[in-house]
Amino acid sequence: MDRPLPDYSRLHPAGGKRSGKRDRILSIFLRQEGHLSADDLFDVVRREEPGIGRATVYRTLQWMVDADIARKVDFGEGRSRYEASYRHPRHFHLICSQCHRSSEFLSSDVESLMEEIASARRFSATRAVVQIFGICDDCRTGSSTAPIDGATAELVFARDALRMAIATERSGLEFYRRAATLTKDQRGRAVFQELAAEEGQHLGVLEARYRELAAKDPQLESHPTFLFFKGAASGLFEAGTEQLRGGGVDDARALLIGIKCERGSHKFFKRYGERFEDSEGKQVFLEFADEERAHLDLLIREYRSLRQRQGRRRTRRGILEAKTSKSRKSKESEKPARAKAAASARSARR
Repeated sequence: MDRPLPDYSRLHPAGGKRSGKRDRILSIFLRQEGHLSADDLFDVVRREEPGIGRATVYRTLQWMVDADIARKVDFGEGRSRYEASYRHPRHFHLICSQCHRSSEFLSSDVESLMEEIASARRFSATRAVVQIFGICDDCRTGSSTAPIDGATAELVFARDALRMAIATERSGLEFYRRAATLTKDQRGRAVFQELAAEEGQHLGVLEARYRELAAKDPQLESHPTFLFFKGAASGLFEAGTEQLRGGGVDDARALLIGIKCERGSHKFFKRYGERFEDSEGKQVFLEFADEERAHLDLLIREYRSLRQRQGRRRTRRGILEAKTSKSRKSKESEKPARAKAAASARSARR
């Protein structure tokens, strides 16, 4: 079954306009899994469209690379392979020099480092390739690991996405519980308690979802990790909780820390969720991003409300202090008059 194609109507490959043959090759290519050589793709195309020649397939592959529809990778076999870029986020490869099998992984930490370096050098990066060559565990130990096919890959992605969401919920729960105990403002404390309750509820739902997923594949836990997000693995609220533990955090500061954590969590899950093809893992990321957005909006509203309440209290305190000062000055100004009157009365009695 063909997956929905992106809108490439405005793309015009070098050497002429797009054609029906090229569109058909594109459609076939995007339905494939794994890494195909040019010959592999030609064999698949020939089975479905015998009238399309090898040269057309090769030219279309190069067009797809130039248009960032496909990525060209080299696994040390002496020939290039291709993988789809469409709804397939940038990822990296571990490549065995003996069997030439590759293992994919995605790392926000590696991405962040590359972006940081490019930014520091004022370099506009258009493409990045990270390939780690070595000896895989199977070749090194003589063991045999079953390859991860499409269905299993989706389960592994969903597993890793749920692990991250669960870690974030746990760290968020700890943060909001601690914030609720530190906050003196009654309304702010109620907001933190509400968010802690929601985090606990969501955590239970995610853990149940994880158990259901694990039941689909008894070997799921043994499959290698795909998502390596070191900064998020321990929970995106961990740094905020450490700030609360440090002490000296007032009500407004606690809300600002929560806002920063929720904003970072929302951006993180939305950014990666939007990069993936439709799958359970993508759904986990985007659902979680929506929840974090709702929490962020609530915290922002409460912070503004707290500032308004504090402003009104300062205004009332200022008015009271002004009245007290005026009364004090009035009494001070009355002292000489009262003293003069008392002296006059004493003189009259004499």
